[in-house]
Amino acid sequence: MKKVKIITDSCSDLDSELLKEYDIDYAKMSTMASGAESPALLSWSPNEVREFYNSMRNGKRITTAQVSIEEFMRIFKKYLDEGFDIVYIGCSLKQSGSVNTASVVAKNLEEDYPDSKIICIDSQNASIGEGMLAIEAAKMATCSYDAEYIANRIVQIRKTVNEFATVHSLDNLKKAGRVSASSAFFGNLMNIKPILVSDAVGAQAALKKVNGRKNSLKEIVRLLKDNIIDAENQTVYVAHSDCPQNEVDELCRIVKEEINCRNVRVGYIGPSIGASVGPDAVGVWAFGNTVAFCAS
Repeated sequence: MKKVKIITDSCSDLDSELLKEYDIDYAKMSTMASGAESPALLSWSPNEVREFYNSMRNGKRITTAQVSIEEFMRIFKKYLDEGFDIVYIGCSLKQSGSVNTASVVAKNLEEDYPDSKIICIDSQNASIGEGMLAIEAAKMATCSYDAEYIANRIVQIRKTVNEFATVHSLDNLKKAGRVSASSAFFGNLMNIKPILVSDAVGAQAALKKVNGRKNSLKEIVRLLKDNIIDAENQTVYVAHSDCPQNEVDELCRIVKEEINCRNVRVGYIGPSIGASVGPDAVGVWAFGNTVAFCAS
């Protein structure tokens, strides 16, 4: 049986430690600011995080580009040449076209690698929700499951990823086209904070509104508590876009107090997702009830 390499992309928000721990690689998207294009790297320092989000606070417009054909060719051929089959777990098609591009590249490589498999999966998630699925796939790869088994299992569990996040406003998400028009009005109400979810089809949607930042932090934990399954055997992931440290610490304290989880893992929202959600966004993720809410 061939070894399987798990590949995700910049939207997964897996930091260097998690990528190394689970032997995951990622295809790089791009960010563009002031006419300059840069790879959307997940291996960035706290100072680089602060610089990136401060530029947005100061009014700089940052846009993103999906994974290029050349990048998929590079990363797929690297592991095919090393004898791997590949399972690529990409950002939700509702938020990026990278999975479609990956599928075209995989098809074009079939002739050169007839004995290898490249399976491309729409995670129907983004940020650490996508990353969580890559981690689960990597665990299966370590246990010597084949590519088809891993892919089928990820498709089965992808809508059990529960995301509850909040932002100061929906301005950046609206500009990036990441929230539905029906959700947009939440961003225009004074001191009203939207609660965002990845809905049943993988779109970012405003589930409800909460009065004030502190209440929104409590609400995302409450929602996760109501939906998490087998909490004691799970890691709850917290990801944020350069929130104040005392706020992150308080959120983690609430998670530990309210949810009997195995541990809490904190990381940054990376540049691809960060360019859309803007500074001071924060969310919590875990596996739980099947997501049924649909904004459309």
